[in-house]
Amino acid sequence: MLEASHLECVRGNRTIFRDLSFAVRPGDCFRLTGPNGSGKTSLLRMLCGLLSPTHGTIRWHGAGIETLGEEYFSSIAYIGHRPGIKDEFTAMENLQVSIGMRGIEISRKAAASALERMGLGGRLHVPARFLSEGERRRAAIARLAVNHSMLWLLDEVLTSLDRLAVDMIQQLIEDHLAVGGMAIVATHQELNLSSGRSPGIELAA
Repeated sequence: MLEASHLECVRGNRTIFRDLSFAVRPGDCFRLTGPNGSGKTSLLRMLCGLLSPTHGTIRWHGAGIETLGEEYFSSIAYIGHRPGIKDEFTAMENLQVSIGMRGIEISRKAAASALERMGLGGRLHVPARFLSEGERRRAAIARLAVNHSMLWLLDEVLTSLDRLAVDMIQQLIEDHLAVGGMAIVATHQELNLSSGRSPGIELAA
């Protein structure tokens, strides 16, 4: 379980949010909503250890994440609002490199299967610079299909996607929740999940 207690985020002279507390349990898809500038991305960066809260604590199975190191980082998968795709690599190379950086070996067959699941079966060997924005995002999200991390932290993953691709992502999240996984999703769009709990918070501007 992930527990956030009394979190505060201050950027410059502005307090983005304060006294924010919530818990995410196995099988939960926790939704972060709110207007641009309300702190959704900052909160996700706190949860994945890239940004320290001004005040408050984040605990993973009862221990502060700052004390856990690799034990925590190997349990999370973070997809930012930017795809993080290298233009000179193909969709398959991007997937193999990004997963390899996490110490996970993936065969070409497994990589191809993940990309095919995301509707990129005919684009496996196309350099990313020739992919559309939606295809680049799907190539990034394919990491989740071969990643066994328990906690997914997803920042606006539905942006630039058509209806078919949105349905694919929703099914991917549902499959993850069904085996006890957890997801925290920052989004401006509606997630229509048929299973799992969907608690959430709305951040104010």
